[in-house]
Amino acid sequence: MTPSRPLRSLLAAASIALAVPLAHAQQPAATPPAGQPIISAQARLLPVIAPNGMVSSQEAQATRIGVEVLRKGGNAVDAAVAVGFALAVTLPRAGNLGGGGFMLVHLADRNETVAIDYRESAPAAAHRDMFLDEKGEPDPKKSRDSGLAVGVPGTVRGLAYALEKYGSGKFTLADLVAPAERLAREGILVEDDLADSLPQAAARLGRDPATAAIFLKDGRPFRRGERLVQTDLADTLAAVARGGPDAFCRGPVAEKIVASVRAAGSVMTVDDLARYRVIERKPVRGTYRGYEVVSMPPPSSGGVHLVQILNILEGFDLAAMGAGSADALHILAEAMKPAYADRAAWLGDPDRVDVPVRGLTSKLYADSLRIAIDKDRARPAEEVKAGDPLPYESDQTTHFSVVDKDGNAVSNTYTLNFSYGAGFVAAGTGVLLNNEMDDFAAKVGALNAYGLVGGETNSVAPGARPLSSMTPTFLFKDGKLALVTGSPGGSRIITTVLQVIVNVVDFGMNIAEAVVAPRIHHQWQPDRLLVESGLSPDTLRILATRGQKVTVGATSGSANSIMVTPEGLAGVSDTRQRGTLAAGY
Repeated sequence: MTPSRPLRSLLAAASIALAVPLAHAQQPAATPPAGQPIISAQARLLPVIAPNGMVSSQEAQATRIGVEVLRKGGNAVDAAVAVGFALAVTLPRAGNLGGGGFMLVHLADRNETVAIDYRESAPAAAHRDMFLDEKGEPDPKKSRDSGLAVGVPGTVRGLAYALEKYGSGKFTLADLVAPAERLAREGILVEDDLADSLPQAAARLGRDPATAAIFLKDGRPFRRGERLVQTDLADTLAAVARGGPDAFCRGPVAEKIVASVRAAGSVMTVDDLARYRVIERKPVRGTYRGYEVVSMPPPSSGGVHLVQILNILEGFDLAAMGAGSADALHILAEAMKPAYADRAAWLGDPDRVDVPVRGLTSKLYADSLRIAIDKDRARPAEEVKAGDPLPYESDQTTHFSVVDKDGNAVSNTYTLNFSYGAGFVAAGTGVLLNNEMDDFAAKVGALNAYGLVGGETNSVAPGARPLSSMTPTFLFKDGKLALVTGSPGGSRIITTVLQVIVNVVDFGMNIAEAVVAPRIHHQWQPDRLLVESGLSPDTLRILATRGQKVTVGATSGSANSIMVTPEGLAGVSDTRQRGTLAAGY
């Protein structure tokens, strides 16, 4: 399929991007030739500055595709849709057609923000005890590795919905799918994140012949520098370009998806795919030190608990404590614990259970939680219980951020759950399938793959959407867009976004410094404080003396973010993964 004229030169344009060093975080670089992408030098801990548009994603080719859409007159939603389809090809462990996610869209001319829920859903035949073994205990193999693990995917409908309702009208769906189709058909070089992740996932990908035929070469993972061609995926993308989302959710593609998952034990039917609907929801809103926080509502827990934790923190002078200090990190950890306890007790699919969003995000409720925090002592997990917000009622995932020249913005997080999802493609489609059903509570009190405690409100039910931690977020100052952020990272998504905001607002960091700074995470259960490397050993010792059970572990997240500054749009891609890129024009 040949791309339309506006995008015909897209891939060529991607190859002439130039690196521009910056002298200072708030000083724009020298302007390159008109229309050429500006790309950041990440090692400088400085953002890239561009006046007309910015895209930050976890994969460079997808970023460049988004920038080219902006350069050709598209708005932020147009660019986001192109990036979303491209990542399905170039970042197959997380970018997807066979998963789902959440998109925040800010419409500058209306000064309005909408939340688009295209989260996966349970098949109509799903039931409460479907992931239990014969003894009535959770069986992780069922919820993570079998066909039962696959939720009804929403990505294709979600991206198409966003384009139809909020796109500029200058590009068709076919226009924006075309670059992804070409990359899949012509092949991409295995490098960066793809070269890192394929060997790690090879054993899972090799279990299914159709999947192994795509992602393994002579029985081994592709090596760095070899070319990965995804012909079946290209054909599926071409079908979507011709027929829209119905070409994915009905007809031959849908039939192949259902045949594959049912052969692996699923109860999904073609009617489940045909009936899937995107839902537009009202964002969660809060305030923090003069900023308005706008984030994703349930069935994501991200926005609710981001606002809840920020409300707790607002009663402490973090700036006086200092970035990276034991005092500040201790308070952050203690504020995280009650939020995750509440997550287990109160959060679920809002179309099925009543979620007390207003109570959980109430400043008064935060006051009641804050008084239990001891500045000198960590509370053991068993001392932290879910609160009562009712009286106050008045790993693998990827995130990208986009802002256009008119101030429209997209914060999008979508996922397959595990790296490469369930580990198999629907034969004949090239579509990697999710294992998002593991995000339901297999049994009350049981842990999912990320160690999150499951509650009654998140039990499996027909058509329900599993609880998520995805936290696409905007910050506004005096009614104007200030920050677009979000991250992958499983249960650590909420605390990753939290710390980007705290680093900017409390500690005055530029957006590059805020993203790169070492992070911590505490999710109540298990009772441990996860810490990235880079913090002082003395700081870790002080935290331990206060009772924090410190575990120094692997990095997490990819908080690809954009900040609006007087000098222009300041973009940064997270250096925790290889191949990330922030670029503008």
